[in-house]
Amino acid sequence: MKYFNFFAVAILLVSSCSKNEAQNLPQVPATRLFIKGADCSWITQQEAEGIKFYNSNGVETEGMALLKSQGINLIRLRVWVNPTGNYNTMQDVLLKAKRATALGLQLLIDFHYSHTWADPSQQAIPTSWAGQNLEQLKTSVYNHTTAQLQLLKDNNISPTYVQIGNETNNGMLWPIGQATTSMSAFTQLFNSGCEAAKSIFPNTKVMFHVSNGYNAALSQWLLDGITNNQAKFDCVGLSLYPSPTNWQTYTSQCITNINNIIARYNKPVMIAEIGMPHDSPNECKQFIQSLIAQSIAIPNNNALGVVYWEPQCYNNWQGYSLGAFSANGRPTVALQGFQ
Repeated sequence: MKYFNFFAVAILLVSSCSKNEAQNLPQVPATRLFIKGADCSWITQQEAEGIKFYNSNGVETEGMALLKSQGINLIRLRVWVNPTGNYNTMQDVLLKAKRATALGLQLLIDFHYSHTWADPSQQAIPTSWAGQNLEQLKTSVYNHTTAQLQLLKDNNISPTYVQIGNETNNGMLWPIGQATTSMSAFTQLFNSGCEAAKSIFPNTKVMFHVSNGYNAALSQWLLDGITNNQAKFDCVGLSLYPSPTNWQTYTSQCITNINNIIARYNKPVMIAEIGMPHDSPNECKQFIQSLIAQSIAIPNNNALGVVYWEPQCYNNWQGYSLGAFSANGRPTVALQGFQ
């Protein structure tokens, strides 16, 4: 009887501590949809190469459904222009968008405007657009954007967000749209994509995206530049990739940057990409929890949400080590940060 009482008390104490921890985490109001997203653009390629996903019990589970079970409510999908291979094409994006929509997940469509990766180090004009001048590139951007979005619309799919350009720290479609060379040309190309998106989905939110979310000076230089050139956009997306040792500093700096953007430009902000090394899942969980908690505390719902970049990757697939799945194909504790 003494042993029974001891264990009963112990169980009650553990239960009480767990409840207290849960109560101490800021809660998203029931009337607010805070984005907890995942970019899983690689998923069809992973599946084609035999990659499988499993829940915590080791049961094989379809990847997007598994992400949804972890608290994910939005899927982000990248689009390339006539890429080599079968992935990130219009048809590949449509296939993944259908799956996400069938699961009741929102969509963020991420236009790279390149035949391959577009990021701070590369913003190559698609090979099929080579030799075009600014006016011709604006038309190509418009036509490519409308074609992709019309394809989605024809299949009864409506993205909540459309991102025009990916991590456009120095513009896009180099050299013509390089921001340091001509902020005006960059903004014109950006606006062409925005106008195209709104022509198909007038209510879809158009996003401007920049990396290094901790770098307020970079964000302000770009946003001052495009707003001074009459850019048209609804919200701002930031990327944030801290290490297991500096995530607290990066998070604090990012939240400061978000508040500055909201105050200066009157635009809401989403953390459109995050990630941390897969072998630091506990630190990653803490990072996600902290970033979400500090975001939802920002007034007037101006922090839109947080999106993990390719969390379903494991075993350094494609050389990517920032996923949130373990070597056995199961989600790590990192994704509990979204729950």
